[in-house]
Amino acid sequence: MPIVSQFYGIVVRMYFDDKKQHNMPHIHVEYSGNKAIYNLNGICIKGNIPNKQSKMVEAWILIHNEELHLLWKIMQENNEFFSIDPLK
Repeated sequence: MPIVSQFYGIVVRMYFDDKKQHNMPHIHVEYSGNKAIYNLNGICIKGNIPNKQSKMVEAWILIHNEELHLLWKIMQENNEFFSIDPLK
C-alpha cells in the first residue's frame, strides 16, 4: 500500500482496490503505532489516533479533498497513484 503523504509523524496510505473492505473512499492513517481509517469527509470510521494528530488529518483531508477523490478513483480503476503534499 503506497504512502500518499507524510507530515508531523503521520503516515497516510491508500490501498489499491480497497472497495471490498469499506466500500467508501477512505485513507489509512498511522501515528506512533496508532492506526485509524478516515473517510474523505474527514470522519474517523475505525480506530483512533491522538486528538491533536486527528485534527491535523481532518484539516489535511479538507485541504486536499479534490485530490483525494481523484486519487481514489485512479487507484481503484488504474492501479496507479500519486503523492499529495503534506500539511505545512
